Amino acid sequence: MTTPSALRLEEITSRNFEAATGIRVRPEQEYAVAPVLKSLAEAYVHPDTAWPRLIVDGDRPVGFLMAFFDIDWREDGTLFRSGLWRLNIAADAQGQGYGRFAVESVAAEIRRRGGSLFHVTWHPGPDGPENFYLRLGFRPTGESVEGETVGVLELGASSTTRR
Repeated sequence: MTTPSALRLEEITSRNFEAATGIRVRPEQEYAVAPVLKSLAEAYVHPDTAWPRLIVDGDRPVGFLMAFFDIDWREDGTLFRSGLWRLNIAADAQGQGYGRFAVESVAAEIRRRGGSLFHVTWHPGPDGPENFYLRLGFRPTGESVEGETVGVLELGASSTTRR
């Protein structure tokens, strides 16, 4: 990974659409996260809550994330949550800190919008992202959504800086 100053999130535009849709996780991880193209289609039909971004290191696209803000979690208007909907780190870019950067970026945006809880879901399984999220401080809530574990992180001053 290059210096942190070279890392940034870019809004998905016609200029970087091909780079975004070209992000591929490792084959054994494909069951655990939808392809970027599906995420962008979902962002299109949920424009008020979806926040898709390309993760770029210098000039190199290394991942994709899609966050959500104040989504109606129960679909009855009684529980709103914000968090990470999708995280796709390119197969050749994994293990270099890009996932951590993505989580920290979404945490900062949640805080900027006045939130204090960060939610994420993950598929359980040996090649899934559970250990990654647990290392960052997320804790299972005991809920499950469409077979995925729901995790939450309280956004304190050092919540995403654990090593």
